[in-house]
Amino acid sequence: MKDYNVAKNGVSLHVVECGTGPAVLFCHGFPDTWRSWRRQMEAISNTGYRAIALDMRGYGQSTGPDDASQYSAFNIVGDLVAVLDALDCETATLVGHDFGAVAAWAAALIRPDRFSAVFCLSVPPFEFDGGNFLADLWRNGQHDFYMFQQMRPEADGEWADAKKTLPAAFYWTSGEAPANERWHPMDSKRSLLRPAPVVRPSFVDPADFAVMVDQFERNGFHRPLNYYRALVPYLYMLDAFAGCRIKVPSFFIIGGVDGLNALHPVTQDSLCHVLADLRGFISIPEVGHWPQLEASEQTSAALLDFLHDIKER
Repeated sequence: MKDYNVAKNGVSLHVVECGTGPAVLFCHGFPDTWRSWRRQMEAISNTGYRAIALDMRGYGQSTGPDDASQYSAFNIVGDLVAVLDALDCETATLVGHDFGAVAAWAAALIRPDRFSAVFCLSVPPFEFDGGNFLADLWRNGQHDFYMFQQMRPEADGEWADAKKTLPAAFYWTSGEAPANERWHPMDSKRSLLRPAPVVRPSFVDPADFAVMVDQFERNGFHRPLNYYRALVPYLYMLDAFAGCRIKVPSFFIIGGVDGLNALHPVTQDSLCHVLADLRGFISIPEVGHWPQLEASEQTSAALLDFLHDIKER
């Protein structure tokens, strides 16, 4: 794999790529780096695609500001456009997970000229109806919701020991954790930061995971947690897109036991309300929040089918 540093928008973005052909740009979420996409990148680069991934601003080998307001999905869309420009890509298919999915859905909505299709995992698109689910949760007294915990200044220190917190976050959100103990977004007793009974989950690559832990130990969690802190104002900005739909071809995968399902159960009908050209929706049984790792072969196969489908049309 080749890597680059793309300097734009006041940040330096670490970008990795392999293969040649139509561009596919991978966007990770929290707490993660580009490395969780390695299996999908290898799968598509071996079949005629140019796989590109980046450490999102504030993660891994990318830099990022300390100001939380600079981490909205709109800021990240600017970074994705900058990566395409730097690598001389006119267009790309976006693949996103978690906060990377939030950014990918936004990019597909506002820059369909640059992002011709979108394939996302775990986090469905927000409905552009002027609502703000975080404000509603707070108003209804649900202050234990995990995102509110992540927004607190104290969260930086609570996450700081990455040798413990990273294995915990991956394990408790996965299908590997027992069903009655698995992370639940509304239950503080089933939080992300409980000590994990494993050094690392079985589905992660040991070498990649060790590098990620080292990077979080060095860089801390303030900047990655800023993605949560920027979310409330971003949701209010979506008023401008009330009634809009994402019109580029799309595909969505969710783990059948992902804790996020408790917050907003996803159905084909709910997706089609926002996605005008939904080509597929898969819920993978016994898989949690990490389909690209927990069910990497199935995820890669679905991505390749989607890429071939949009290429042929």
